[in-house]
Parts: sequence; structure tokens; C-alpha cells
Amino acid sequence: MSTPPPRPYSHWLRAGDFVVISGQLGFHTENGVTKMADGGTAGQLKQALVNASHALGEAGATMSQVVKATLFILDMKDFAACNEVWLQAFTTQPLPTRTAVAVAALPLGAHAEVELWAYSPKS
Repeated sequence: MSTPPPRPYSHWLRAGDFVVISGQLGFHTENGVTKMADGGTAGQLKQALVNASHALGEAGATMSQVVKATLFILDMKDFAACNEVWLQAFTTQPLPTRTAVAVAALPLGAHAEVELWAYSPKS
């Protein structure tokens, strides 16, 4: 896997018992090439959630510990399709709280971005 480009922010941070991950986009690496996931907004959200799961794992947290999420999408017409993807990624009840916001643009031409907060007490 190639090294991610430098960012002017932290990929994730632990704040006490909370893990906060920066917004995740739907990029993946295939044959050494990093590209945006296929499938429009829903496909990109699915990959962004996979990426978010990996970031949480780096911090010692899991998707089942997510308590707050923010979803950014370009077009609210994609909201229903994103909800279907969401329910595949979050299967533990209660579901995390979530805010969904339509935005004019996202970094690198993305159609979806997700930010997560997880409650993950240190042992």
C-alpha cells in the first residue's frame, strides 16, 4: 500500500474515551493506484465507511462503538441510497446519531465524506 499524502490535520485523535476520525472519502488502492470508488455517491460512501473502519481500528475502536456521525453529500437525491449503505455498515443497535448535510463541493471531487466519533474507553 502506498503512503498516504501528508495532511494538514490528524487522521484520528483520541480524546479521553472518545476517538474522533477526520472525514473519510471513498478512495481505495487497486494494483498500486489510488482511485475513487465506483458506484456514485453510494459506492463512494460504502468505501468511505470501510476506510473509516480502518481508521477506527488504528485507534483501537470499532464501528459498533460509533456514537456520532456526520455525512456530507453533494446531492440530497442520493440520500435514500446512502441510507441503504449506512444500514449495511451499522448493524448494532442503537444506531449512531447522525447529521447529513448537502454541500456544494467536497475535496478531490468526492461525492460523499463521513466523519465519525466513537466512544471507546481505554482499558
